[in-house]
Amino acid sequence: MTHPHHRFLDRLQGSAQAGQDNIRFGILDIHHPVFPISVAVIAAFVIFALLQAGPTEAALNGLRGWLTSTFDWLFMGAANLFVLFSLFLIFSPMGSVVIGGQDAKPEYSFVGWTSMLFATGMGIGLIFFGVMEPVHHFNNPPLGLAPPLDPHGQLVAPAVAPARELAMAASVFHWGLHPWAIYAVVGLSLALITYNLRLPLSIRSVFYPILGLRHARGALGNAIDILAVFAVLFGLATSLGLGAQQALAGLHHLYGIEINAQNKIILVIVISAIALGSVVAGIEAGVKRLSELNVALALLLMLLIIAVGPTADILRGLLDNTAAYLQYLPLLSQPFGRDDNAFLQGWTSFYWAWWISWSPFVGMFIARISKGRSVRQFLVCVLIAPTLVSIFWMTTFGGTALHQLVAQGYTGVQDMVLANQPELSLFMMLRQLPWAGLTSLVAIVLVVIFFVTSSDSGSLVIDGITAGGKVDAPIIQRIFWAVAQGVVALILLLGGGLNSLQAASVATGFPFLFVLLLMMLSTWRVLRWCHRAERRAASPLPR
Repeated sequence: MTHPHHRFLDRLQGSAQAGQDNIRFGILDIHHPVFPISVAVIAAFVIFALLQAGPTEAALNGLRGWLTSTFDWLFMGAANLFVLFSLFLIFSPMGSVVIGGQDAKPEYSFVGWTSMLFATGMGIGLIFFGVMEPVHHFNNPPLGLAPPLDPHGQLVAPAVAPARELAMAASVFHWGLHPWAIYAVVGLSLALITYNLRLPLSIRSVFYPILGLRHARGALGNAIDILAVFAVLFGLATSLGLGAQQALAGLHHLYGIEINAQNKIILVIVISAIALGSVVAGIEAGVKRLSELNVALALLLMLLIIAVGPTADILRGLLDNTAAYLQYLPLLSQPFGRDDNAFLQGWTSFYWAWWISWSPFVGMFIARISKGRSVRQFLVCVLIAPTLVSIFWMTTFGGTALHQLVAQGYTGVQDMVLANQPELSLFMMLRQLPWAGLTSLVAIVLVVIFFVTSSDSGSLVIDGITAGGKVDAPIIQRIFWAVAQGVVALILLLGGGLNSLQAASVATGFPFLFVLLLMMLSTWRVLRWCHRAERRAASPLPR
């Protein structure tokens, strides 16, 4: 006798079609009410932020502080749960389930696929924080460790080695398993729902198996999609703001270009214009090629630093930092009983909220490009491979900056961190190495292309959500969302700077946290059904 849950999923399969609730408005093909409500609320926010910049900044910063201090335990606990869930599925028999069914074949080469995963998921952030974060944590160690500097700023020898070890572990912690587990939960749930159950590629589709057709297509489903639009838009706006600040700082460092509001506006417009060209080109000609170029340039820059920097120290640090990350992982993941609130709330809680706000965008994009991969391959590549890359990156960039500080007495990076000018940290580190002009220019190009890649794929994702899951909606809609990202980033950047950008990410990431928790339940139910279907020697898709 067929289990009732299996009968429900049999009825569910293919029961909703992309764009079935859409309306035509001129050349637009939009989902009502997701598109108009999203546009109206975003427009209202932009107008209010323009007219009331001070109150907007104060409100966002106050909200960020309240969320990260009140719900730090929730952010920490949920992120831990996502890691454990993903690792369990890797070693579970359900890891053999193929996205799209046993006969599905990958649409992209392994190199192209993994390049898009990494470039879309973290590009700008690693460039921005890769140097400054280890130095910051070295100066202000988490977990109650004694700082390595005395009141006069001199190094205290016995405290240097443990502070350096913990600084690298804490930095990798924020870019390792936890953020990628957040992406993996969203990406896997969307991939299975889209390719195995043939439902539209939209956030609401994940909730069909647990909410039922009526609620998922109704007001609750609309609210989930609208929330996803806000999370993606503000998460990307934060990244664009970071990228614009760092690129302008690099141009000032290299060519003396003044850092002012006018040049910020020009830079955001230029980056957004390049992103528009990539949007028009599409995934194959746009995102994929730019992602591969990004990975090649990032690898080139990293190899250059390894070659001309403290090579032995970097290579030794790869093993040491991996071991330190694993050693401190349980302590850094602890949600309760902490006395390092500045680190827990100011760094970790913010990061987890930022990754959550990015998760519908990154998750939906990697779901779209992952057909034909097994669940196990998907999770290993989304979870483990980027973590290893992050260790390499942090060791190369952050490790070089710490070597300059500890072994050479160079305080350029530390001075930028203490002066709250993190966007200059990378260029101050490169300044001490040979070919500083070339490597700094490559870094600026990387920042721009990383954002273009993220903006392009983000526009595709938001357009898919607001077009009822359609992947072939009119291109003018993708152009609209690419422009909207630039406008929101510019308003936040000019109105309150980096703090407002980060606060907006936290504000949109917090409510979406509950969506992710429900996604795990949906993924579990669908995977059990798919695995049992395989054991009955039948494909999840009808032949």
